[in-house]
Amino acid sequence: MARRTKGDTKPRISAFNTPFKELKRRLQPETVKAPPRPLPPAPVPVPAELGEGELFQQAMAGVVRLPEGPLAAPLPAPREPRVTSDDAEAFARLAELVSGEGPFDISDTDEHIEGAAPGVDKRLLVGLRQGQYAVQGHLDLHGLTRAEAKDAVERYLGESQRAGKRCVLLVHGRGLNSKDQIPVLKEQLKVWLRRGRIGRAVLAFSTARPHDGGAGAIYVLLRR
Repeated sequence: MARRTKGDTKPRISAFNTPFKELKRRLQPETVKAPPRPLPPAPVPVPAELGEGELFQQAMAGVVRLPEGPLAAPLPAPREPRVTSDDAEAFARLAELVSGEGPFDISDTDEHIEGAAPGVDKRLLVGLRQGQYAVQGHLDLHGLTRAEAKDAVERYLGESQRAGKRCVLLVHGRGLNSKDQIPVLKEQLKVWLRRGRIGRAVLAFSTARPHDGGAGAIYVLLRR
C-alpha cells in the first residue's frame, strides 16, 4: 500500500471496496413525525344543585291562582227518553210489519176471502184478485187433515219463496164432502196465511178466479 507523504493532496483510496455502504443508509425508513395531540376539552361546569324550594318555584312559574268557589256548575242529570203511547204503538206496528206478524186487512164473504199485510198497497191486492199475477205453482190440499195441511202449506210456501216464486195457488176445496159441508181448510187458511211462519212469507192472498178454482182455491202473493 502506498503511503501518503506530506504534501500529497490526492484522495486516499481504501484498500477495501465497499459499494453497499450508502444502500444501507437509504433503506432505513425515514422517521415520520407524529401530529401533535389535540388538547383535551375544557371541563363543563356542573350547575349547582338546586334546593326543593327553588325547584318548586321553577315548576310553578306562570301558574295563576284560581278564584275561590266551585270550579264549574254541576252537570244536569241525564233525562230518560220519554216515549209517548203513540210512539210505542207506531214502533209496535213497525215491528209487526217487519216480522210479518201484523194484523192483515181481511175481507170475507161466504164465497170470497182476501187479505193483505199492513202497509201493502191496495192496488197490489186488487191486481191479485183480478189474476194479474202469473201462477207459478200450486199445492192441492184435498184429502189432508188439518195438521197435515198446515205442515204442507208451511213447507210449500217456504220452498216457493226460496225458489224466487212470487204467486202460487193453494187448492183447499169447497168442503162439499166434509161434515155440514163446511170448508174447514178454507177457514184455517185465513188464519195460517196471516200468522206465524206462514204469515211471515205472505204479502197478500185472495180467492182465485173461476178458471183457477174459484171459491175452492186461493192465490198467495209471497214476499221476496
